[in-house]
Amino acid sequence: MQLPDVPVDIQLVRGHPAHALVDASAGSALTVVGSRGHGGFTGLLLGSTGSAVAAHAHSPVLVAR
Repeated sequence: MQLPDVPVDIQLVRGHPAHALVDASAGSALTVVGSRGHGGFTGLLLGSTGSAVAAHAHSPVLVAR
């Protein structure tokens, strides 16, 4: 779904996903990451990328599941 009033910036970046997302968060109003998404208790867990972004991002982080 794309909302007309929400700007979306799509980039292709080489490197470790967590590092790329943390770097990109410096110029963002919000950084969005996903949970591991297995449902139940395990669905509440973040993977290594989500955990690193939540701990080191330069903007607020939203975890979507």
